[in-house]
Amino acid sequence: MCYDVVIIGAGCAGLTAGIYARSKLMKTLILDSGRVGGQLVSLYPEKGIHNFPGFETIQARKLSDKLYAQAESAECEIRENEKVQEILDGDNELIVKTDSGEYHAKSVIVAIGMGSFKPKKMGCPGEDELYGKGVTYILPVKEELVGKKVTMFGGGNSAIDMALIADSVTDTTIVHRRAEFRADESTVNQLKESNVRAIMNANLVSINGTDHVESVTLSVNDEEIVVPTDLAVINIGISADLEDLKVWGLDLNEDGLVKVGFDMTTSRPGIFACGDVVSYPGKFKQITTAMGEATTAVLMAHKFVKKPYWSNQ
Repeated sequence: MCYDVVIIGAGCAGLTAGIYARSKLMKTLILDSGRVGGQLVSLYPEKGIHNFPGFETIQARKLSDKLYAQAESAECEIRENEKVQEILDGDNELIVKTDSGEYHAKSVIVAIGMGSFKPKKMGCPGEDELYGKGVTYILPVKEELVGKKVTMFGGGNSAIDMALIADSVTDTTIVHRRAEFRADESTVNQLKESNVRAIMNANLVSINGTDHVESVTLSVNDEEIVVPTDLAVINIGISADLEDLKVWGLDLNEDGLVKVGFDMTTSRPGIFACGDVVSYPGKFKQITTAMGEATTAVLMAHKFVKKPYWSNQ
């Protein structure tokens, strides 16, 4: 079987690409090295998204579930836990080799986000020792927070959103190493109106406990303070692993991201890219921009594969 398009990545961009590809009646396969949902489900499933059109607020996990359901309804073939190793040139086709086999395609769309990402660590004593015993990088569901003291580390939208979720059911503190949050002003205003205790200009010295987290030690203005806590949630970003791109034969920038044109074309004919993995002047990493890029990538893949009468106009 030769697919019209193989999409690598099943996050927001990849699922959007699949939905659009099926609207063009393209035979579509979506592959992901992990599970469907990308960062939305792997890093902040409980986070509320407040700027996605059509929803005043939608939980990250629910947005992912809706995209997944729509892609399945559109009859996209989706395979999880299948890692792409190579993209080879065939006879008027591309060959996508994975750790489970190979697929033939007329076009490929790369939508792997930040690759095999993992949360950044604070690098303090107690972090590794107490991981899974009160140290976490993902906020548990609200039902598991009741009665626990939660301390959140981070200053971006995700960290504040998680702190607000925790605040709705339990005693919550957020710790940031700078004097100001880097989150959107509207998000910061929500924090100010909540009961979340904010500790600014603070560095984490250690996470304390034996069998479970009991407290965290902070350095604030050259003084150490101890904050009792049951759950230390660390949300200071992710470390991306984009090593796979180096063997896929694509031109990359100095940060290892795929160079694309305004039409999401890459350096290889028939291969397009979209989402957080791409780089071009004026690029912004947002869910909505990733979806727009996915739409463009599909339309260009359709033009490349189907060669409609208007394609040369």
